[in-house]
Amino acid sequence: MATIRPDDKAIDAAARHYGITLDKTARLEWPALIDGALGSYDVVDQLYADEATPPTTSREHAVPSASENPLSAWYVTTSIPPTSDGVLTGRRVAIKDNVTVAGVPMMNGSRTVEGFTPSRDATVVTRLLAAGATVAGKAVCEDLCFSGSSFTPASGPVRNPWDRQREAGGSSGGSAALVANGDVDFAIGGDQGGSIRIPAAFCGVVGHKPTFGLVPYTGAFPIERTIDHLGPITRTVHDAALMLSVIAGRDGNDPRQADSVEAGDYLSTLDSDVDGLRIGIVREGFGHAVSQPEVDDAVRAAAHSLTEIGCTVEEVNIPWHLHAFHIWNVIATDGGAYQMLDGNGYGMNAEGLYDPELMAHFASRRIQHADALSETVKLVALTGHHGITTLGGASYGKARNLVPLARAAYDTALRQFDVLVMPTLPYVASELPAKDVDRATFITKALGMIANTAPFDVTGHPSLSVPAGLVNGLPVGMMITGRHFDDATVLRVGRAFEKLRGAFPTPAERASNSAPQLSPA
Repeated sequence: MATIRPDDKAIDAAARHYGITLDKTARLEWPALIDGALGSYDVVDQLYADEATPPTTSREHAVPSASENPLSAWYVTTSIPPTSDGVLTGRRVAIKDNVTVAGVPMMNGSRTVEGFTPSRDATVVTRLLAAGATVAGKAVCEDLCFSGSSFTPASGPVRNPWDRQREAGGSSGGSAALVANGDVDFAIGGDQGGSIRIPAAFCGVVGHKPTFGLVPYTGAFPIERTIDHLGPITRTVHDAALMLSVIAGRDGNDPRQADSVEAGDYLSTLDSDVDGLRIGIVREGFGHAVSQPEVDDAVRAAAHSLTEIGCTVEEVNIPWHLHAFHIWNVIATDGGAYQMLDGNGYGMNAEGLYDPELMAHFASRRIQHADALSETVKLVALTGHHGITTLGGASYGKARNLVPLARAAYDTALRQFDVLVMPTLPYVASELPAKDVDRATFITKALGMIANTAPFDVTGHPSLSVPAGLVNGLPVGMMITGRHFDDATVLRVGRAFEKLRGAFPTPAERASNSAPQLSPA
C-alpha cells in the first residue's frame, strides 16, 4: 500500500512553512529523499490495514421527519439493543453526535464531518450497552461543539422544549432537549467549556461534568486534550449518579486518564444525611455584566435553603475564578486550533486509541467546507493561528503554567468548604438569533454565558448543574462544584437539594399548569 507522495508544489509549500530555502540542487534531491522516508509510512499503512483496521459495522438508523423531531434535537434515530442486562435495562439513552456509534452516521454539528460513519463504538457507548441501555439515537450538537448556545449546528438550531423560540444551550443541546422533553431517559453530553451544564441549566435538567479523566473520552471527537470531558445529562441526580457509575473508570485507551483512575461508588451514599456539610457561595460567580439579578437571587435562595437540612452556608471570595476564564480561553483557542483543526481532531504527541479514519475524513473536508464553519470556530481558527505562529504558542504555555495556581485557589476554598456553589449561567435561555445576525452578535450569543462553567474545565473539578427554580417561567441552574474525584459528595449535595426542592416540572407540565410547586427560589 503506497502512501501519497508530495509533488514539487507540496515540497515548496512545506519549505516555505518552515522557512527553508530550496536551491536548484535541493529541488532535485529532496523528492527522492522524502520518498525514501515515506517507505515507513507505506509499511505502517499496510500493517494497519492487515492488523488493526476495525471491521465495518452496519446498524439501522433513520433521519426523523420534522413532525418526529419538533425540537430538531435528533440527528438520527436508532434502536440499538443492549449487549447484556444490567442496571440500565429498559432505559433509553441518546448519544451526543460528537461520540462515535459504530455503523451510525456522525456529523458533529458540522459540514466538515458530515458523511462519516465510524467503525468503533466509543467506550461510553460500549459500557452503556453492556449495562442494559438501548441507544435511541444521536443527539444534535453545535458545530464542532464550539458554542454554548444551540443555533450553530449545520442541521439547524436545537429548540428549547420550554419555549421553542429560545436556545436549548450547547454544545450538548440536543442531548438536554431530548431528556427535558421526555424523549429519552438520559443522554451522554460532552463538556469543554460548560457544554453539559449549560444546556442542562437552560432546559431544566441535571448535567454533571465529572472530574477530568474520570470518564474515558475514547471515541469522542476532541477539541483540546486537557479540557475534554464526557458525562451524563438526566432528569434527576439519582440517574446522573447511576449513569456515572456505569461510564466512569479507566479504559486503558485515553491519555487523559491516570493509571490510578477508578470508578467510585456514587449511589450508596447518595441519599445520606448532609447535616454538617459546608457550602461556600462563590461571590465572583455572581454579578457578571450579563447577569440577570433574578437569576443570582434564585441561586442564592436555593443555596441558603440547604440550611434547612443542616448545612452551613457562607460566602467566600475566590478572585482566581475571574482569572480562570481567561486562562481557559487561551487554552481552548490556541489548543483548539492546534489539535481540533490543524491536528484533525486528535492531534499527535500522545498515547491512546486514535481514529485515523475520522482524522482522514475530517482532513479531506476541513478546508473544502471551511466557509461553512460557524463564526465561533472561525474565531478559534484565526485567533489560534495567530497565537501559535506569531506569538509562538507562548501564551498557551503561560496559560498552562497558570492552571495550577487557579486550581490551587479553588482547592484552598474546598479545604474550608465541602462544595462551592454559584449560578450555572448568568441568565435564562434567550431567543434564538435570526439567520442573518451580524458576526459580533453571533459570537456573543454563542459564548456569552460561559464565565462560570469554563473555569472548571481547565481546573478539572467535578461540577454539577441542578435546576434551582424558574425565572420568568424558564429554568435556572445552580452549579455545585467539589474536590477532585469527590464526585460522590457533589452528587450527594445535588440530591439533597433536589429532595428539598421537590420534583422539578417538565416543560409539558408547565405548559398545562399542572407543574408541582417548587420550594426554594
